[in-house]
Amino acid sequence: MTGERREEPRDARTTAEAEPLDIGTPHGPARAHLTDGGSRGTVLLGHGAGGGVESPDLLAVARDAAEAGWRVLRVEQPWRVAGKRVAPAPARLDEGWRAVLAHLSGTGHLTGPLVVGGRSAGARVACRTAAQVGADGVLALAFPLHPPGRPEKSRAGELTAVPLPLVVVQGERDAFGAPADVAAVLAGRSGASVYAVPGDHALKRNPDVVGAAAASWLSEQA
Repeated sequence: MTGERREEPRDARTTAEAEPLDIGTPHGPARAHLTDGGSRGTVLLGHGAGGGVESPDLLAVARDAAEAGWRVLRVEQPWRVAGKRVAPAPARLDEGWRAVLAHLSGTGHLTGPLVVGGRSAGARVACRTAAQVGADGVLALAFPLHPPGRPEKSRAGELTAVPLPLVVVQGERDAFGAPADVAAVLAGRSGASVYAVPGDHALKRNPDVVGAAAASWLSEQA
């Protein structure tokens, strides 16, 4: 009897990374991790409230986007750089994110079309600030549409307020909002799409699929 053959996940670190960039913000230093794949455009990715920039989905997206010719920066918010366990209020997250964008713009790190995004809380930050920072699109991974079991606490307004091309890559078993729920929120909105992928909110089940979904959408943006 032979077992089912499983394909090994691709190494998310096959593209060489530059030294991290420390960036001053009103709330302490942030840190950007650059994976430079070329000049097709720039993707900025923020992390979630329960993890950092080393999450499997962020690494897979950075790898696949870089292989497709994009410059990718995974941004650690100041609270995470400082070693704190609890994320601050949304307004402070947004302020730190805008400061990072302003710095990177001034140093020439942002080239070509700009896509902002991230996973979970990082996706929320990107949605709330996309228009303010002059982004050309938003890439949201595991958008937390509502707290688990609390659909009445909807954050749909953060998605519907995005006036730019938007994609949400959502786990099929995400307790923070299923792909169908996100699609219902975005129904009828031009330029908005949802990719359903295997797994839950962590998007750890098959990060290669997450990376491929993001790269597919990015190929349509530049």
